[in-house]
Amino acid sequence: MDNGANIANRIPITAAMMMATMMTVLDQTIANVALPHMQGSFGAAQDQISWVLTSFIIATAVATPLSGWLGLRFGRRPLFLISIGGFTAASMLCGVAQNLPEMVAFRVIQGCFGAGMMPLSQTVMLDLFPLKQLPVVMSIWSSVIVLGPILGPTAGGWLTENLSWRWCFYINLPFGVLAFLGVYLFMAGGDHGRERPFDFLGFGALVIFVSAFQLMMDRGPTQDWFLSTEIWTYAIIAMIGFWVFVVQTITAEHPFFHRDIAKDRNFVSCTIFSVFTSGLLFSTSALLPTLMQNLLGYSAMHSGMVSMARGVGSFVGFVSVPFVINTLPPRLVLATGLCLSVLGLWQMSQFDLSMTAAPIINAGIVQGVGMSMVFAPLNVFSWATLNPAHRAEATVVATMIRSLASSIGISSMQAALVNGQALAHARLAEKIVTGDPVVSGALPAIMNPATQSGLMTLNGEVTRQAAMISYDTIFAWMALGALSVFPFLFVMRPPPPEPSVELTAEPAAAE
Repeated sequence: MDNGANIANRIPITAAMMMATMMTVLDQTIANVALPHMQGSFGAAQDQISWVLTSFIIATAVATPLSGWLGLRFGRRPLFLISIGGFTAASMLCGVAQNLPEMVAFRVIQGCFGAGMMPLSQTVMLDLFPLKQLPVVMSIWSSVIVLGPILGPTAGGWLTENLSWRWCFYINLPFGVLAFLGVYLFMAGGDHGRERPFDFLGFGALVIFVSAFQLMMDRGPTQDWFLSTEIWTYAIIAMIGFWVFVVQTITAEHPFFHRDIAKDRNFVSCTIFSVFTSGLLFSTSALLPTLMQNLLGYSAMHSGMVSMARGVGSFVGFVSVPFVINTLPPRLVLATGLCLSVLGLWQMSQFDLSMTAAPIINAGIVQGVGMSMVFAPLNVFSWATLNPAHRAEATVVATMIRSLASSIGISSMQAALVNGQALAHARLAEKIVTGDPVVSGALPAIMNPATQSGLMTLNGEVTRQAAMISYDTIFAWMALGALSVFPFLFVMRPPPPEPSVELTAEPAAAE
């Protein structure tokens, strides 16, 4: 890649990368609130309309590993232009879809084109800036990753209520056009033709593993997990695919991912660290809306507005982290961010049914600041010692693993929520003896267990209390889980001294 020409155009290229990343991240969540409206338009069943989401997720998961090899083979600039153009066109097709099969097909196309934009945009920005500037650069880039899922449901709700669900896809057009023009006008090429021989067996095994795993995690909550033959089938296929991929990576002369990536201590430890943080911290974004809407009676728009407090905290953190990390050691900043994230989760474990929105907002701000202080230094550590020639592949690996970790976390926490609620309901119900005059006297008349309506009302309240207990328990366990990653802080090596940083920040010659 003509890195000199690209460095001269850092600002417009960075803006293009940000818009491309925002478009892909926003699209993962903006359509969620529009699903009921799509269901009515297409006449689809509840389990059928979910394929609007799962088809996009699976297509993205399958195509993401391929983006690193394609970037080396054809160059990042051509791949970006094709990806942005294809994603934008597929978004327009989703907006005009007339039935569910069309929508699912267009979402698959959209996921395939959008899969490589996030990891490749990170690779480009890593090449544009020296390591000493990465705290600022990665804070800006990470802000899009965090703010996108928070703004998505709110934007999707507003567009659906005031215009149409189709505008959840039309909104990608201005982002796509500006990102395409930014790459076309300002980004230089010349970085193609450096790929290794394509590892068909390794790639095929990886695709089988990722596809089966995503299907298992997506279908598990509705199929009673491993009580279902379908889930066992996905699990066995995923294990076989993973085993073949690992053996092929270890033994093949030219594996799909370079083995040197797994030898870098910083990259491996940071990736493991991000597995826990992604799986635990991002699960809260999936749990909070149901808590607010089902237990506290918030509307979809109201819950979206309250959830934005986390985005405010993230914004404050991302603005301040570049200055903090230049003053304090990155390891200390990372430890502080992790402590704040744990504090936010502990605050969430104290929620109750009588609370106002204030505790949710306070915990969201604390957790948002903590997350921003985690991800910025984590990016500095991840690339501090990795050979720049492996960045394209490494960003793909990191993105894929974080995606799988988030999927595991969300599905696991949802399953734990259901099981915990059932257990808490049983424990609370066994303490209520309907014939006990003490119990009857303590209950309000509307919950008199001697009447059918009173018994139903009482059961409803017990169900609400059990659900709140389950939420609090899960948040407490998530806080303990986040604490468990502290030992990895002592494995990470700090960035090299300043002269070495400058020398390793320009990868064009080595590449």
